[in-house]
Amino acid sequence: MTLSIFLLIVNLFIILLSAEGFTNSVEVLGRKLKLSQAVVGSIFAAIGTALPETILPAVAIFLGAKETAKEIGVGAILGAPFMLSTLAFLLVGITVVITFLRKKRKFVLNSEIPTLRRDLIFFIIMFGIAVFVPMLIGNQFNYLVAVVLIFGYLYYVYLTVNSKSKKVGECEPLLLLKLKMKLGFTKNLKESHTLIILQIILSLIIMVVGSKGFVNNLEIISKGYGISPLIFTLIFAPIATELPEKFNSISWTLKGKDALALGNITGAMVFQATFPVTIGLLFTDWKISGMALLSAIIALFSALLVLSEITFRKKLSPYSVLFGGILYILYMIFLFL
Repeated sequence: MTLSIFLLIVNLFIILLSAEGFTNSVEVLGRKLKLSQAVVGSIFAAIGTALPETILPAVAIFLGAKETAKEIGVGAILGAPFMLSTLAFLLVGITVVITFLRKKRKFVLNSEIPTLRRDLIFFIIMFGIAVFVPMLIGNQFNYLVAVVLIFGYLYYVYLTVNSKSKKVGECEPLLLLKLKMKLGFTKNLKESHTLIILQIILSLIIMVVGSKGFVNNLEIISKGYGISPLIFTLIFAPIATELPEKFNSISWTLKGKDALALGNITGAMVFQATFPVTIGLLFTDWKISGMALLSAIIALFSALLVLSEITFRKKLSPYSVLFGGILYILYMIFLFL
């Protein structure tokens, strides 16, 4: 068991390091293409930081040899939207409170309301369809639901790309370029498209390898402690694989880039409610009940709360995102009781 825990942590670091490489490459690509904050925050950065939590269930479902692997996959799929709409929101809210108390900003989130509203509407509709339609009409229409989700996300990308938004600012240099400089290579020191694509491919390969090891050891640990693999993964996997990446949002909030901070979270919510869920719909039993269903309801409620405020008040108070943390705490209390 000790060895499994150690290997779980090692593979987790592999996943996070590869995710950092992927995120860095897509941000550099977004800067080179002169894309907007909405595109970089809600699509590029969101997909980049959500990728570990997408690769993990895919590896569990397709490469896992046991039925528990599919439970781990479903838990990871449902856990991501739950964590994003509760703990990730809470991190941004706490950051605002701290900077406000230090008199470095006003007690308000300066988000791009149209972008935030679009993200939340798509998330609520897509995730709601994925969770409740199979419950109401049965799994025989899962293929149709999957098609709706995929085309829904493509339409979301189309709207985001064509929306009005400020241009993104500077970002960190490409990691492979920095590595070349440290190794003493001084020729062709530029962020070429070839180098960017190479970093994306390498990051994905390393991420798959790390996810495979993570899933294998997670199965062993959940069995050892007698915990349902689905519930264990729903709680643990998103915190381990995606929450660290959402510290990007803290950094952006500290810099006053609230639109990027929130777009990073809500864009990931839309992505997690479509592509990973589609995998679950098509390749698992997708029977959502009990605590798994409650986590989905909480995720939808938290998103609906934020959407209601920006719709009726035309602004976003930090209290709304802080409330997501309260929902998470209540869920954990209910789970352990």
